Amino acid sequence: MIPSIKPWAAILAALSMAAIATAAEAAAPCPGNADALGTARILAVDAATTPRVGRKQFPQTLPLAAKEVVLTFDDGPWPATTERILDALRQECVRATFFLIGRNAAARPALAQRELSEGHTVGYHSFSHPMLDRMPIEAAQADVDRGIAAVDGALRGQAEHAAPFFRFPYFSSTPPLLDWLERRRMAVFGADLWASDWNKMSPDQELGLVLGRVEAQQGGIVLFHDTKAQTAAMLPAFLRALKAGGFSIVDVVDAGAHPQAQ
Repeated sequence: MIPSIKPWAAILAALSMAAIATAAEAAAPCPGNADALGTARILAVDAATTPRVGRKQFPQTLPLAAKEVVLTFDDGPWPATTERILDALRQECVRATFFLIGRNAAARPALAQRELSEGHTVGYHSFSHPMLDRMPIEAAQADVDRGIAAVDGALRGQAEHAAPFFRFPYFSSTPPLLDWLERRRMAVFGADLWASDWNKMSPDQELGLVLGRVEAQQGGIVLFHDTKAQTAAMLPAFLRALKAGGFSIVDVVDAGAHPQAQ
């Protein structure tokens, strides 16, 4: 018996609707926010070829195109402010890199785990945030190692792990410490510009300051602190301003863990 046209038409219509729904889902990668800033591309960093980056500290930086931005946050995880920052990033489907102080990660492992589980890159920022260049090298190395162990301990049980990325507190590096980290295949991150959010200012003042710097440099590695309430308050507006200004977000990841990333 040959099926009537009507049932087949209904089946084809249903299949077409399913295909349209799937295409729409793929075209809107940020759930609930079709106009999200999003993350434009993933950049894999290998410490063997890129041992240190960030023009505020080093002569070279990441291979970023004009108007590409890498968001980084130091000193967390911290109650309330880190959560607000993660909420803002999730709303815009933006991925960032968090450099964790070991003692803070040990005190708040759930927040460190949330960063990783939501697709962000986690790196290291010492254990106690000292001026490492003012310490005997053995003591500085011990604080770095203790910080690595604390962050790794906080993330224990996660499918993903922290990346071999390190940022010096206060950018207080020394040549022997840089060489030591390079031998350990640890990429050192400086920054290309910062929000100066260690200074007291309103969210609007910080927004104007950091936007002006991003526009002047046409992107780069941006340094924030997720311990600062003013940064948490201004971040949603900053992300929307980046979108309006035609900037795009680059997610930096460990090349060893993401061999397919470009």
